[in-house]
Amino acid sequence: MPAPLDIGLLVFPRVTQLDFTGPLQVFASVPGAKLHLIWKRIEPVPSDSVLSLTPTMTFADCPQLDVICVPGGAGTNDLLNDEDVLDFLRRQAERAKYVTSVCTGSLALGAAGLLQGYRATTHWSAMEMLSQFGATPTRTRVCVDRNRITGGGVTAGIDFALTLVSIMIDRATAEAIQLSMEYNPAPPFNSGSPDTAPAEVLALVKERIAPNQPRRLDAVKRAAARLM
Repeated sequence: MPAPLDIGLLVFPRVTQLDFTGPLQVFASVPGAKLHLIWKRIEPVPSDSVLSLTPTMTFADCPQLDVICVPGGAGTNDLLNDEDVLDFLRRQAERAKYVTSVCTGSLALGAAGLLQGYRATTHWSAMEMLSQFGATPTRTRVCVDRNRITGGGVTAGIDFALTLVSIMIDRATAEAIQLSMEYNPAPPFNSGSPDTAPAEVLALVKERIAPNQPRRLDAVKRAAARLM
């Protein structure tokens, strides 16, 4: 039997729920895993949709984790200069076996100084921001660099989690989880990447996210300056 694993996922206001629930579903099938949903307080946290999430543990009560995972979402902006969050991530990263993220959660790892000298990925709209934290942006669905494992945008969280299970335990376990989930993607359109989406679709999405970009970039710059 594999040794028990403590796996902790950060939840925070305006987290993208699929960044969080995709990996959670994978990790829930890991033999012996103990899952922790972590935030500052035990009270419902609004996601970026109608779904609210209830933490199971506070920062203060959290044990040393084997895996710390930070999902992304619009709420990531508020994490980048939140010392309570950044201190928690730094403390956990000191002895965690794997320091991980999904989507723009990698920006929070970067703001905590945990990606300096590492390759990392994130959502395509934030890719170039990683370099401000001393990381090497890597345009891939899942990026593995030593014990830093980062996933791309949103749906890449499932790929990330299956990859991590294959590393932590073995490929057969990861493949069994994949089969039980019937994770066999066959998207109806080839628009899941800025490299393949039609130009008019890419322009539409960029227009929609544009209002948030200056605030995110400002948060990244302030966080990067604090690391200097």
